[in-house]
Amino acid sequence: MRRAAKVDRNQPEIVAALRRIGADVFSLAAVGDGIPDLLVGFRGTTYLLEVKDGSKPPSARQLTDDQIKWHAAWRGGRCVVVSSIVEALAALEVTVA
Repeated sequence: MRRAAKVDRNQPEIVAALRRIGADVFSLAAVGDGIPDLLVGFRGTTYLLEVKDGSKPPSARQLTDDQIKWHAAWRGGRCVVVSSIVEALAALEVTVA
């Protein structure tokens, strides 16, 4: 039996911010197996974002073994690890004033 997907505390606020700028955002958290948390479409480009909770100590924000393996094997576009709205917007090349 598969356990429920764990979503980081800050993921809902990151998703909301991305949607406010017009991005399509889909959660992949339930997929597991090291797959990134978010699939984001913005201005004709697809992004993969791995969300980490920036309020946790660095040791708790490390990629899991499955995530490390997935990142190493992925042949598509870059997957970006983000821990804040500002980092998520920067991954989409959106500047915050």
